[in-house]
Amino acid sequence: MAGKKDLEKLRRRKRRKQRIIRATVHAFVWLGMAVLYYLGFSIFFDTPFEYRLKHSTDRLRREYTELAQRYDSLQMVLGNLNDRDRSVFRTLFESEPYDFNSESERRQSATYEKIIGRSTRQLKRELREGVAAMERQLDELNGTYLELQGLIDSAGSGCNNIPSIQPVINKQLTLLTTSYGMRINPFQKVLRSHQGVDYAIPEGSRVFATADGTVKEVSLRNSTSGQTVVIDHGGGYETLYSHLGRIGVRRGQRVRRGDIIALSGNSGLSLAPHLHYEVRCNGMRVDPIHYFFMELSPDDYQRMMRIARSGMQSFD
Repeated sequence: MAGKKDLEKLRRRKRRKQRIIRATVHAFVWLGMAVLYYLGFSIFFDTPFEYRLKHSTDRLRREYTELAQRYDSLQMVLGNLNDRDRSVFRTLFESEPYDFNSESERRQSATYEKIIGRSTRQLKRELREGVAAMERQLDELNGTYLELQGLIDSAGSGCNNIPSIQPVINKQLTLLTTSYGMRINPFQKVLRSHQGVDYAIPEGSRVFATADGTVKEVSLRNSTSGQTVVIDHGGGYETLYSHLGRIGVRRGQRVRRGDIIALSGNSGLSLAPHLHYEVRCNGMRVDPIHYFFMELSPDDYQRMMRIARSGMQSFD
């Protein structure tokens, strides 16, 4: 009897152990399935929080792209206005406008350093503020140009008395070889003030009046300037054309912008055939290139300045 009881206890203990083992296995299986389900769900499906976050990021990205495009468009408009402003500045003040390019590059570098580490929300807010400031600046510039246009319209035909074209045909911009400023005199070989511009053109090339006016002086014999014509345009403006070959106007004659007044030559103290051209404003000689605004775009103006400054020796 004792042996049977002991055997029955062993059997019950064995069955209990088997149930515990089966329960443990089932628990691990269900836990593994739960982990696999969670991983699969997280890979292929977004949680509500992730869904909201992703849509918020997409919306911010779209808004940022639209603002960036709007900013680029406004930047282009401001660039065009800046070119027009520089041209007007050259005309009114007879000097080269300040070049902001180097300063702009420094500001861009500093701006890049500032935005590193900033959040998308901060960048979006700052970009929106920048666009708003640029729109206000654009409105102010448009108002300024409307006022300027009104002044130009009110000036009427008086604008025709400003020497605003080149005195020769120079479509490729390469004929102007010496600019205004300190240049090497070809005969004395020292730096001297060259108070006009030189065009290297063949003898017999047509020379045009650069504005309406009256011929003030015609000089057929001048040991230095050669044959010379001076035109009084009124309003304090005068132009001078030297080293001519043949003069086609007389003193006191009225001329209009674009009229042929002479043919170029090599008269006077001249290194080679060329035209020396000057612009005088209220008795002061100024840089003629600043007055070529009717013919030159801002890019052409910059190119002409580079070409002219490359020649350090004048022709007279």
